[in-house]
Amino acid sequence: MPDFSGKVLAKGRFLVLDCLGSGAHGKVYRALDTTSPEGDPAYYAIKCLDRHIPGSSHDLLQQREFALHKLVSGHPNIVTFHECFRDNLYVYVVLDLCTGGDLFTAITEQRLFYNNSALIKTAFLQLLDAVEHIHDLGVFHRDIKPENVLFSKDSSLIRLADFGLSIRSPVCEEFGWGSSYYMSPECIGKDSETRYSTRHNDIWALGVILTNMITGRNPWRYATADDDCYAAF
Repeated sequence: MPDFSGKVLAKGRFLVLDCLGSGAHGKVYRALDTTSPEGDPAYYAIKCLDRHIPGSSHDLLQQREFALHKLVSGHPNIVTFHECFRDNLYVYVVLDLCTGGDLFTAITEQRLFYNNSALIKTAFLQLLDAVEHIHDLGVFHRDIKPENVLFSKDSSLIRLADFGLSIRSPVCEEFGWGSSYYMSPECIGKDSETRYSTRHNDIWALGVILTNMITGRNPWRYATADDDCYAAF
């Protein structure tokens, strides 16, 4: 994927500034909305993704992500999905710009929550509100982890992001989806029967995150009996 820095998108509406991060499936940039007032410029995050063949499995998964993210947008603790547009090669998703970093960095590098129970409570209650909101709408995230929890610039507001694995089914037969540290034992699938609760899997991840915030570390790598830390738990 090329570097979009300095390019204009959406018929000149967005000026792409600097790259905020990249992953296996695309890049995220900070962008200026050129239609916003000079005295009060509006900035957004634009996620640039490869465009897939219409109707392909990758395209259908991407469309599902966008539809579910749109559905749950509008809550203060969810990163807002503003719009999506395409060209021949790429898809561009316009999202809230969260400049305060992510919860993973706050826990591991900044030690923001160390010995600060009041701040833990404030942040975690916002995350609970976000998850309750999406569950009330029948959406289950399946990849709740600190890297997908973003902060506002002053760290007073947190927002849940990245709905790439989210689904509407309350039960699932797809095992091993998500991040190993935050998967429930049922999601890992070693001791499961045929399905697991996606709602309960999200709630399990919240418990692990709370442990992260309090202790500054992960309690285990896999929630299975052959993980010594989990076995001790």
